[in-house]
Amino acid sequence: MESAGRREAENIMHARMWRPWRFCAKICPIMFKLANKTALVTGAASGIGASIAFTLARAGAHVYLADRDVPAGTAQVDAIGAAGYSAEFIALDVTAEDGCASVAGAIVQRPGQLDVLVNNAGIGHVGTLLQTSGEDLDRLYAVNVRGVFNACSAFLPGMVAAGSGAVVNMASIGGVIGIRDRLAYCTTKFAVVGLTKAMALDHAAQGVRVNCICPGRVETPFVQARLREYPDPAQAYREMSATQALGRMAQPEEIAAAALYLASDEAAFITGSALIIDGGWSAGK
Repeated sequence: MESAGRREAENIMHARMWRPWRFCAKICPIMFKLANKTALVTGAASGIGASIAFTLARAGAHVYLADRDVPAGTAQVDAIGAAGYSAEFIALDVTAEDGCASVAGAIVQRPGQLDVLVNNAGIGHVGTLLQTSGEDLDRLYAVNVRGVFNACSAFLPGMVAAGSGAVVNMASIGGVIGIRDRLAYCTTKFAVVGLTKAMALDHAAQGVRVNCICPGRVETPFVQARLREYPDPAQAYREMSATQALGRMAQPEEIAAAALYLASDEAAFITGSALIIDGGWSAGK
């Protein structure tokens, strides 16, 4: 005869069982919404950062666009506002620790905590070890690694105090595999992946999730401008796209969609992940 204890255990398991129809009925109509949330995106004046800022604002967040480029950043805020969404520009150099702290202090004085931090600001360098100086490495480290560290140091305490928050760091496919002639860039992006995983472990119990995105080549306005400098821009595009199995570069909006997912409640069980969006680059040849 079945024991009462066993029946009770089975009843508990049955109650906890995931029922997809109930999940969908409750979640699907409002997936990936950031209503009543506040986000800050660094490097948001152009390219991937601008696309992420627009995407988060469209999902309902009030978004702070942080960048050194005041005219371009202000123009992005105007575009977001013209589309009917909420955004503000904040001048910020992420290499300045006191600047990050000052911005965080100013935001704390406003209604609502910072719910989402997207560390997108970054720079690159072309060269092998023999073509890379210590100054080159320090310049990339200051933005790509220390910039992430500075922003997280400024905003993480508020997230910990609130018991919730999502941090999305922009790494690269160059943070999980080596890329020829990109020694300094790979060094810093591998560091971003490591920093992400360490922070995720340290703060998971405090309700803060930390993930990073590892894009392949993305067709940003900057890349488009570089392509136009080649004698044959179409051939240059094909060569740059050849590393991706899909035969093309990503669009900024495709990376922004991943940032929205990681920032949203639908990613509540994801932390410490390096989300690869590389068109098949890392799958092999």
